[in-house]
Amino acid sequence: MFANAFAAISAAMLGLAAGALWMLPTAYLRSSLPWLAVPLGALLGWAIAHWVLPRRGAALLAALATLLAASYVSALIAAARLAGNMDMGLIEAMRIAGAGMLWSLMRLSLDVAQLAWFAAGAAVAAWTARRSIGR
Repeated sequence: MFANAFAAISAAMLGLAAGALWMLPTAYLRSSLPWLAVPLGALLGWAIAHWVLPRRGAALLAALATLLAASYVSALIAAARLAGNMDMGLIEAMRIAGAGMLWSLMRLSLDVAQLAWFAAGAAVAAWTARRSIGR
């Protein structure tokens, strides 16, 4: 039981780290770059398959971590846009807006193409994790 909980927490932390890493080129290029879900999904799938134990649920954890990274970067983009529009810092905008408003802004900014890229990234993550375990 403890091992499964630790694996889920580890996968979540890897997903959040991937989302923060994803935000760097997004902020620099000022574009959402949803296609980065695919290479980050492959990276998360490989990392979770090799470093997170037990490995029997690695494919599911990798897919969920990729979706968490996509959600996190979408929330960061929404917060950055809000901060830019209101002329305040990112942390201040996140604190004032709260989770509910960021979630609503994030949902409003997503389109079908971005969701398709996120789903493709999750599928690649699951496939990579399953393939890495088989070796």
